[in-house]
Amino acid sequence: MEGKVFTEEQETLVVKSWGVMKKNAAELGLKFFLKIFEIAPSAQKLFSFLRDSDIPLEKNPKLKPHAMSVFVMTCESAVQLRKAGKVTVRESTLKRLGGVHFKSGVVDEHYEVTKFALLETIKEALPEMWSPEMKNAWGEAYDQLVAAIKSEMKPPLN
Repeated sequence: MEGKVFTEEQETLVVKSWGVMKKNAAELGLKFFLKIFEIAPSAQKLFSFLRDSDIPLEKNPKLKPHAMSVFVMTCESAVQLRKAGKVTVRESTLKRLGGVHFKSGVVDEHYEVTKFALLETIKEALPEMWSPEMKNAWGEAYDQLVAAIKSEMKPPLN
């Protein structure tokens, strides 16, 4: 993953599209997660607050805030990527994310499904802005975030 460059053109596309999506982050975050679960229903088992719940997903009181925070963090990380030259999620947050993803048993396939769901969510949110270049820009930003999380995916040190 090292050495992959997030270009100025990619940054422009990501910043512009996030500027439009930001005001609908809660709704888009929920759509993003519902798309993940539509593609991979078994992924629900990775979330403790969904495991034993019989509440419909879109009505689950914990899913929307979680989905929104993940969507916002992913998008904000993408927007900062070029300026910072690296993923700018706080190190403590990255370590926590790495630990949680490790403990939950998240594997590469999960990241692939999530990437597909993210790109589809953005494409549906911005049909008039969507292009192959935008898809590549968001895909690259997502890949770099995942690489940073994976680098922290290890058992917690006790």
